[in-house]
Amino acid sequence: MIFEALGSAVLGLILALAAAHRLAHRLPARPLVYSTGVAGALFGDFVTHTALGPGTGLLSLLGAAIISVASLSLLLRPTGRLRRRSATA
Repeated sequence: MIFEALGSAVLGLILALAAAHRLAHRLPARPLVYSTGVAGALFGDFVTHTALGPGTGLLSLLGAAIISVASLSLLLRPTGRLRRRSATA
């Protein structure tokens, strides 16, 4: 259980590092990105482990990766070129 939690935290940190490197212009401050990636992975591991039970380490890591990526995607800011004015403005 401890190794599964450590593995999911490391996986979340790796995903956050990749997102911060690839999408630096669209993300907020790096400490927020790193902590969101790790927290999302730990939460995803907890939810997957609770739903599937013990003995499903790889599936728990997959759930951790999915929730971590989903939480990191919530931090993305839109690019400047998609802004439109409303008809009333």
